[in-house]
Amino acid sequence: MKQKPLLGEILLSNNAVTPAQIEEALAYQKEKGGKIGELLLAKFKFITELDLIKALAVQFDLEYIASLTNLKLDMELIQKFPKALSRRFGIIPIGRVDGFVRLGVVDPTNIEAVNDAEIFLGMPVAPVVVSQKEVINAINIYYDRIQVSTEDMVEELEETNLDHVAQELSEPEDLLDATDEAPIIRLINSLLFEAVKKRASDIHVEPFEKEVSVRYRIDGILYEVIKPPKRFQSSIISRVKVMAGMNIAEKRLPQDGRIRIKIAGKDVDIRTSVIPTSFGERIVMRLLDRSSVLIGLGNIGLSGEKLKLINQLIKRSNGIILVTGPTGSGKTTTLYSVLSILNSSEVNILTIEDPVEYQIKGIGQIQVNSKIDLTFASGLRSILRQDPDIVLVGEIRDRETAEIAVQASLTGHLVFSTLHTNDAAGGITRLIDMGIEPFLVSSSVVALVAQRLVRTVCPVCKTAYRPGDDELLEIGIPRNALPEGVIYKGSGCGNCVNTGYKGRTGIYEILVIDDEIRTMITKAVDSSMIKKAAVGKGMTTLKEDGIKKVIEGTTTIKEVLRVTQEEVTEIV
Repeated sequence: MKQKPLLGEILLSNNAVTPAQIEEALAYQKEKGGKIGELLLAKFKFITELDLIKALAVQFDLEYIASLTNLKLDMELIQKFPKALSRRFGIIPIGRVDGFVRLGVVDPTNIEAVNDAEIFLGMPVAPVVVSQKEVINAINIYYDRIQVSTEDMVEELEETNLDHVAQELSEPEDLLDATDEAPIIRLINSLLFEAVKKRASDIHVEPFEKEVSVRYRIDGILYEVIKPPKRFQSSIISRVKVMAGMNIAEKRLPQDGRIRIKIAGKDVDIRTSVIPTSFGERIVMRLLDRSSVLIGLGNIGLSGEKLKLINQLIKRSNGIILVTGPTGSGKTTTLYSVLSILNSSEVNILTIEDPVEYQIKGIGQIQVNSKIDLTFASGLRSILRQDPDIVLVGEIRDRETAEIAVQASLTGHLVFSTLHTNDAAGGITRLIDMGIEPFLVSSSVVALVAQRLVRTVCPVCKTAYRPGDDELLEIGIPRNALPEGVIYKGSGCGNCVNTGYKGRTGIYEILVIDDEIRTMITKAVDSSMIKKAAVGKGMTTLKEDGIKKVIEGTTTIKEVLRVTQEEVTEIV
């Protein structure tokens, strides 16, 4: 019998790893145990999921499928197959071929799981190798189709006694495995699951005089998803408050809480806020996917010269780098991406945030707490006694915080923070308005980054079209700048919930403080003059960066105008 090739040898022959990386993983395996493929992927991050499934396919002489997204899986087979088994063993039926069921498997060595699948499906199976991520995504999509719809649940509520709806949750249970029969619990679980599946960042539950509205914020835009009858309002709010650990008897004061759940194997933190309004309590739930916190700078819209410039700036040993923009413009994500690059055992990174949205391993993070007088200013003062190399201040809101940040930068610390201003140059004016002397601003601030988030065109329904002259004139794109005279938009499909957009990316404006601009700051020159000087030195504005992404086909003219229309400064 021919011996199977070793997984490490296959990965080496595929140039997926180096001999040194294999040796490191083998040494760890000898000491701590574990499968070599899982160690290379999850522990050391030397390989990708695609590298692993390709190697497993070669090792077991099987076919592999890189993506299940564009395949239409057999719903009849999925209905026969228990969801819990699919999740536990990382297997999912794909379809029928020549009397066999093609069975997606994450671990081809798990013969027991394959045999169980044959029993449930009543047919012989032909395993094909797929990644864990693809199986989880398929579970999210296909098992949801055989569950009761949210609208059906509301109809079920109409006929149900809602006296016993406030049941405590213990350790977070995966909502896909939840078996609660109470319709109100199933409704809330369904709303949370749908929100995660549709990539919503927030869920709004808003009471009005005669109805309740539930809306999801997807890619920065609110969409109404359901309107439960008014009489179920108190039951819905009570259930959410219990999940968030709030006092359900207190209905006159605002409350904040947190819900921890698992959805399809993903850990999701839900920051929950309840406030009293004229027609009852209003809830906003902010969904934070803990598995997707650290995003590389190249994946958030920075590329080319801008990416190179940011990488140079963040390697400085001291100074202040400010990220500016309105609420919801991605400032925190940008700063976390920067910290993930700088994070190592050789530097001490401390943050003070309000709130701490994501925990980052290896970084000391402090939560602002005004009840005990732990403010940005007092927290920052204490952080500086902890011998930090890099400091992140969630937001500079007042003169005291600004002064301490300036002093920290002048005494050898690299400080990152955010400001709410429309453009990069406006951040300078804001600091001076807070009472910081212009000469201190010019000495401490090394760069300001303004940013906005624009929705990206859905890759599935992306179509080219020839824009009209008025459309091009409105944003300022000359027709000869368009490759082949076309730009792109989404026509709407199931992949993007018929919006034409899926996901978001950033547009950026980076103002580097050089000697000329430093002199202008010292003389308290108006921000519009500073911006004009920076543009003259080659700085691209937010709108210009947006135009570049329109021409590249990443976003649309409408999106760029939507997020940059507050910029009224003319550069002449």
